[in-house]
Amino acid sequence: MAMKDYSDEFKADAVALYESTPGATYKSIAADLGINRATLREWVLRDRERRGVAATAAKPAVQPGTPVPSEASDERIRQLEARVAELEASERKLATERDILRKAAKYFAGGDELVISRFQFVDDHRDTYEVKRLCHVLDVNRSSYYKWLAGAEARAARQHNDQALAEEIRRVHAESGGAYGSPRVTAELREKGRRVNEKRVARIMRTFSITGIRLRRRVRTTVPDPAASPVADLFQRNFTAAEPGHKYMGDITYLSLAGGEFLYLATVLDCFSRKVVGWSIADHMRTGLVADALRMAASTRGGLDGAVFHSDHGAQYGSRAFADLCDQLGVTRSMGAVGTSADNAACESFHASLKRETLQGARDYGDADTCRRTVFAWLARYNTRRRHSANGHLSPNEYERRHHTAKLTLAA
Repeated sequence: MAMKDYSDEFKADAVALYESTPGATYKSIAADLGINRATLREWVLRDRERRGVAATAAKPAVQPGTPVPSEASDERIRQLEARVAELEASERKLATERDILRKAAKYFAGGDELVISRFQFVDDHRDTYEVKRLCHVLDVNRSSYYKWLAGAEARAARQHNDQALAEEIRRVHAESGGAYGSPRVTAELREKGRRVNEKRVARIMRTFSITGIRLRRRVRTTVPDPAASPVADLFQRNFTAAEPGHKYMGDITYLSLAGGEFLYLATVLDCFSRKVVGWSIADHMRTGLVADALRMAASTRGGLDGAVFHSDHGAQYGSRAFADLCDQLGVTRSMGAVGTSADNAACESFHASLKRETLQGARDYGDADTCRRTVFAWLARYNTRRRHSANGHLSPNEYERRHHTAKLTLAA
C-alpha cells in the first residue's frame, strides 16, 4: 500500500537522490522509490523553484563518447577484476569479524564470567554467523561451547531459583522502605528461616537492579522516565506473521561518517514481509528519531491500530513520549530482555545487510549528505526490488502483492 502522506524528510531525500544520480530519469527513480513518476517530478520542480533554479535546467548526465577498452586490454581487465573480487572477499571476511567483535564488546566487561559471556554471545548470534566463525573470532573451543549449551536446562533451573529469591528480596526491600542493602536483606531473610548466602543476595540484587539507599551524594545524569515501566516480550523471538500490518519490529543503528562522526537510522519493519514501512535518519538519538520512523509507518500502512511493535530496551523506546505516541496510534509495545540482542535479531540482521551492501567494505560513508542519499536509495530499492530469502526470494512489495491476490482468489 502506498503512503497517503509523504513526510518532508522523504520528499527531500527523494529529490536529492534524483538530482545526484547521473543519467537518471524520473521513471527510474520513481520506480525505485515505489511512487508515481509525476509525483517525483512535482517534488523536483518545486524544490528547484524554491532554490531559484530554472525548471528546464538540465541534470548532469553521463557524458557520451566514453572510450571503450581495446581488445588488447581485455585480459588485463579480467586479471584486475579477479584481483578486486579477491580483495573484496577478504574485506568482507574482515568486516564480518570486526562486526562480531564490536557486538561482542558489551558481553566482555571482565570478571569471572568472561568465558561464559563468550558462549552466550555465540548462542545469541548463531543465526547470523556460523558457529565455527564465531568461536574462531572469540577464541573459544567449539566443543566447550556445545558442552555449555548442553547445560542449558540446569542453568534455566538456577535462573528460576534466582527469580524466586529475587521476589523474596523485593518484598524485604519494599518493607524496609527501599533502604536495605544486601547485608540487611540477608539478615532479614535468615530471620524468616531462609538459608541464604550474602554473596548470592548481593549478586541477585545487582542482577535485578535492587539497590538500597546510599549514604553518599550521587549526581544523577539520567532520570528514569515514569513511562519506562516493564513491557512484556510478546514476540519471544518469533519474528514472523501470518498477515501484513499485525506485527512490527524496530531498532536504531549508527551510520559511520568520515572523521569519526555519525548519523543514526531508526527503522520499522513488518514481520510478514520484512518490508521497511518506516524510517528516519538524523544526527541524534533522541526520542524524535524513533517517533518519526513510527509515524512514517503509520502513514505507509494507513494506520497502525491494533498492531504490536517490538523493540529493545533503548531509552528512546522506553520514554514517556514514545509510549504516548504508541497509545495515540493504537499500538501495543513489546520489548525483549535487557542485554540480549537475539531478542531483536531480525532487525540487527537487516541493519547488517544494509551496511554490507551500501558500504561494500568501506569504513564509512564519507559526508552526511552522501550517507543519507546512499541509505535512502537502498531502503527504497529494498522494498521495491531487492529479493529477500524469507519471502521466497521475492521483494517485500511483490510478496505482499501476491499474498493479497491469493486472498482475493480464495474469497471469490
